[in-house]
Amino acid sequence: MKLWVVLGMALLWVELQNGSCQQIKRRKDVGANRIHPGGKRVKVRKLKEVAEKGQSLLTQVLDRGRFLRLGQSTSLTPGRNMELRCKGNSIGWSYPPYLDTYNDSRLSIMQSDKYSQLILTAPSAADTGPYSCWVIVCDGTECERDHDRSYVSYIYFTDKDNLFVPSAFHFEIAYLRPDRPAVVPCRVTDPQAEVSLHREVPPEEITANRTQMTYDPSKGFVLQNPSPEQQGVFYCKAVTKGTPQISTKYQLLYVEVPSGAPLVSLEVSPESVTGGDNVNVTCTVLGEPEGDVSFTWSYPGQDHRPVHIHTSLRLVHRGMSHTTRVSQSILTVEDLETIDFGNYICKAKNQHGETSVMTNILSK
Repeated sequence: MKLWVVLGMALLWVELQNGSCQQIKRRKDVGANRIHPGGKRVKVRKLKEVAEKGQSLLTQVLDRGRFLRLGQSTSLTPGRNMELRCKGNSIGWSYPPYLDTYNDSRLSIMQSDKYSQLILTAPSAADTGPYSCWVIVCDGTECERDHDRSYVSYIYFTDKDNLFVPSAFHFEIAYLRPDRPAVVPCRVTDPQAEVSLHREVPPEEITANRTQMTYDPSKGFVLQNPSPEQQGVFYCKAVTKGTPQISTKYQLLYVEVPSGAPLVSLEVSPESVTGGDNVNVTCTVLGEPEGDVSFTWSYPGQDHRPVHIHTSLRLVHRGMSHTTRVSQSILTVEDLETIDFGNYICKAKNQHGETSVMTNILSK
């Protein structure tokens, strides 16, 4: 009897040992599948971040709570409100600049804890253009754009009655420079439209090719190597299934002005003055047609004597192949007094730098 009791106890003990071993083994197996802090979990997060960076976080909100991740380009129907979202708690946006220029109330941007929302009500063909968002990263009070998490989609608001993106001008100027490609900016609202470039006088179609001239529906015709022979008045023609449509006209001007700090000259008129006379000091800058120039003056009677300053600009054609922008600032002093005699300094500044010139006005 005792022997059977001992054997039963032994078998029970073996069974319990096997169960506990299996339980320990299962725990070890579960533990082996876990990702410990400082180990594999960091790697998984990094891989997830890399995956997210490779995908656009810019989405369009559809009906019934559905979302569409936007690609490089998207075609939408004008008239239907557009809602875009970008994932993140601090997001920056860019969109066609005229929406800011005219302070368009149709555009609104709202930021929540998890995403930023851009809403454009009643969009039209004129709203065609690039829409982009990016994550803003801050370190204390300093914030900057995270270029690794920037997303853009060119959105076409396809309108059969407006194949070309409407322009605020009936006649535009496009500049041709020998050192960079030029663009005839006849953008379309339908990327499937067939577009051609035409010279007005003499009337002819300019044939596009893959080397010298190409067409990009989001930019227009790109001229790879501009030359003086390409000057003149041009227009674009687009057609899909209906009647061909004509774009704004473009005046192509060839420019051959070196890029750099302003070239400044200073002139006094009349050259000889005395007390009681009036005098004009003219500061002139020659430069690129599109190069904005700002002027700053320093003169003897500053903050004590009234002066008049008039700024102007004009385009000057120098022969058949040169177009130059002439910017001027004219400082006028009336009824000269002793305090007005001395050094007059004009400082001209553009995107490349600044130049200061000085002249001395003495009493005769």
